[in-house]
Amino acid sequence: MVTGLAPRQSGSETVAGYHIPFNRPCFAGNEQAYIAQAIANGQISGDGLFTKRCHAYLERELGVPKALLTTSCTHALEMAALLLRLQPGDEVIIPSFTFVSTVNAFVLHGARPVFADIRPDTLNLDDDQLESLLTERTRAVVVVHYAGVGCEMDTIMKIASRHGVAVIEDNAHGLFGKYRGKYLGTLGCLATQSFHETKNFTCGEGGALLINDQRYVERAEIIREKGTDRSRFFRGQVDKYSWKDLGSSYLPSDVLAAFLFAQLEARELIQAKRRRIWKYYYDRLADWGQARNVRLPIVPPDCEHPDHLFYLLLPSLEKRHALIEQLRARGILGIFHYLPLHLSDMGQRFGGRPGDCPVTEDISDRLLRLPFYNDLREEDQERVVDAIRSSGV
Repeated sequence: MVTGLAPRQSGSETVAGYHIPFNRPCFAGNEQAYIAQAIANGQISGDGLFTKRCHAYLERELGVPKALLTTSCTHALEMAALLLRLQPGDEVIIPSFTFVSTVNAFVLHGARPVFADIRPDTLNLDDDQLESLLTERTRAVVVVHYAGVGCEMDTIMKIASRHGVAVIEDNAHGLFGKYRGKYLGTLGCLATQSFHETKNFTCGEGGALLINDQRYVERAEIIREKGTDRSRFFRGQVDKYSWKDLGSSYLPSDVLAAFLFAQLEARELIQAKRRRIWKYYYDRLADWGQARNVRLPIVPPDCEHPDHLFYLLLPSLEKRHALIEQLRARGILGIFHYLPLHLSDMGQRFGGRPGDCPVTEDISDRLLRLPFYNDLREEDQERVVDAIRSSGV
């Protein structure tokens, strides 16, 4: 029996010195049993039984032509960059308000990032600004569905189609979220998922590439298998495999896939827990926020979000800092989120300057994320809410 794979919570337990941490990895059901089964199967390298089960699950549930597990969402994004055959001088439009992997994956392969600002409501790429950023060198637009709330995809897809530009969805936050009835990750030609321990469904570290354009499937398999046609060899389509293209080793262990499949299998349970957590925060903080000029998340009526995270937008950087300190004093960890990429050292090397993305610069200073994980207990949420409401902010 495999034991000790994830910490459990007791009334007095702390993580990193906090009674209520920001995140905690959680079991969903059959993780231990499936890991033991993967070991007993005699194959714990990539593309074993549980990897195939995860692929089949994602393809069936999302209706995508091909899903490929990767070692991280970062690596899935790198595969997307390779599939686009980017050349030095090519431009990729990317929101400044995102994780560094979103931009690194494309810069690593020669692209120049063009930073876009975000909408003040959903914190997604500002679709009204998009067309003005396109040039004859633009090869792709990378959208990030922040907090699992869909970008304005109809507008973005129309603009991209008109200019012959690919759309890549960084859907790290949004698995099983929807935009106008369609699953996020199924709208662009390619999409990426994250199964990092902070995500709704996790295997500690992991990701997936979703391929919505059949033309990319065969080459994606080659890139993922060190640039070889090894996948075709294992299917009996060739009698030996050889080096065919650029590539790297992007396959996760089947042990990780076993953990992940147990989580995917418990999808309804996990999502029900997260919906309760998100709604608890919203219902108990809405009046407090309105009275103190603190904004809660905005979800447009045509979006269904998967309850990935919950944030507050404080009136100022000073008030955010004060609330973080007051939560910390009560053993609660609340944290900010992305720093503007265009103002980073690397961002400035690509021409980023203060004032380029004013909404991003403002939001980054004021956003605070609250503790959110699948097994967060209601009594602990009550402590978080009480700490916020009594903070004086």
